[in-house]
Amino acid sequence: MPDVQKSDAQEESTEAQSGACPAAVPDQRQESSSSGCPDQPVCSPPQGLSVTELMETVNGVSKMSIAHEIVVNQDFHMEEMALSPDSLESKIKETMHNAFWDHLREQLAATPPDYTYALQLLKEIKEILLSLLLPRQSRLKSQIEEVMDMELLKQEADHGALDVSHLSTYILSMMTMLCAPIRDEEVQKLESISDPVQLLREIFHVLGLMKMDMVNFTIQSIRPHLQEHSIQYERAKFQELLQRMPNFLDHTTKWLSQAAAEVMTPPPAPYDSPDQITSSPADETMKDNSIISPSMVLNQGYMNLLHWDSDNEEFPETVMMDRTRLQEIQCQLNQLTILASVLLVANSYCGPKLLSSPQFVDKLKQIIKVLLEGNQSRLDEALLSISDQVLQEIQQALVDLNLPALSKDNVASLSGQIHSVAKEDNCVRSIIDQRIRLFLKCCLIRGVQPSLRELPGGITPIEEELAEMGQRFACLIHHNQQVFGPYYAGILKKVLFSPQESEASMDST
Repeated sequence: MPDVQKSDAQEESTEAQSGACPAAVPDQRQESSSSGCPDQPVCSPPQGLSVTELMETVNGVSKMSIAHEIVVNQDFHMEEMALSPDSLESKIKETMHNAFWDHLREQLAATPPDYTYALQLLKEIKEILLSLLLPRQSRLKSQIEEVMDMELLKQEADHGALDVSHLSTYILSMMTMLCAPIRDEEVQKLESISDPVQLLREIFHVLGLMKMDMVNFTIQSIRPHLQEHSIQYERAKFQELLQRMPNFLDHTTKWLSQAAAEVMTPPPAPYDSPDQITSSPADETMKDNSIISPSMVLNQGYMNLLHWDSDNEEFPETVMMDRTRLQEIQCQLNQLTILASVLLVANSYCGPKLLSSPQFVDKLKQIIKVLLEGNQSRLDEALLSISDQVLQEIQQALVDLNLPALSKDNVASLSGQIHSVAKEDNCVRSIIDQRIRLFLKCCLIRGVQPSLRELPGGITPIEEELAEMGQRFACLIHHNQQVFGPYYAGILKKVLFSPQESEASMDST
């Protein structure tokens, strides 16, 4: 039988919705007067954990992950899983569905008709229609219960009097009333299907879409409620996991211990900055701070997540739900490092007139971003294309300003310097990388806007991109710190302080 999958998100959303009033609903007509899952923490279960306890743990992680995703990802929504037409799963699914509908056709065409499959379909359709109703739509619920009374329909089937076409027409009228406006056209197309089996098949497909619409509407409705209570909810769910699995903070402890060791270790001598890169007040802020506080260690730990070796190190349990988002920020950071490095190298050959033109710098930036997009795994090839395009733009701009073109030596030098940015130990790239990470660290300490006012030299051309990344990173970390702060405090107390120092030192954080 074709399945209209029940989503865990819908069940969780319904559970969390108790008492919450929806602000907007899919188009509930006549009756109503108004209105790609996340990574989940993975941990080896301790010895002695029963199957039931393991299932309860998995369920708890799932609920916490869904609630977290709804809160931190404003674009989070459910959608129908799209299978590749050539995949084995797709072919098996299509074969089984075709077999079911072919058998239904044979049953209805028999003499006398066999309504076994038809009754199963009608029962499931009834359940789906009822699931699309809002609590206040009691009249519609009673009407559906009456018209699609399964006991009565079974009696009609036993006497060969079941009118499938009449019931299909009634189902279409309910779908027209309950569907969101975006589904109006798809529901209207069903009215032109005369084959009863094909009609039921298409009804099931559209009902699946309508169920997904209702899930997403429920998610949207409960988001304000979850945002208000998400910190307490996530912390409570995590505490439940910790009670079942006392070792669930092992990787988090290791992560913070490594960060503490780095903070206590004197930093290496900085690179000699090229002439184009000047220091900023933010640089001095991060130096000569001899007092090591828990917040310093925690911020260092968060920064370490942006160059995490996932192949050799287990991700901390407390940030596992944000692993994908942190990896995206890490990828964005790497791309901005290359972008700013190439711009810095190119600007050193442009001359003051070109440098003073925001339009020219923006054009170079857009060209580099386009050529970098999706090509970070093939950075050498991307930089070859970038150097050719950048040289072409510079030469053309110089001609337009009646300035002398770059000499052959300068062309070769610029091309070589852009190519060398592909090396991780490239001096310019290393300095830019340090400056961007310094900016992100300042975002955690001071906030995004104050950090933007004191951008280190060399990264000012990417200020807009830095603002977006900094805001995203800071919001993610702020939420994590609010949820798991008490656990971090307990770990850092043991890592940083003697028993006599612990209480007084932690009070200052």
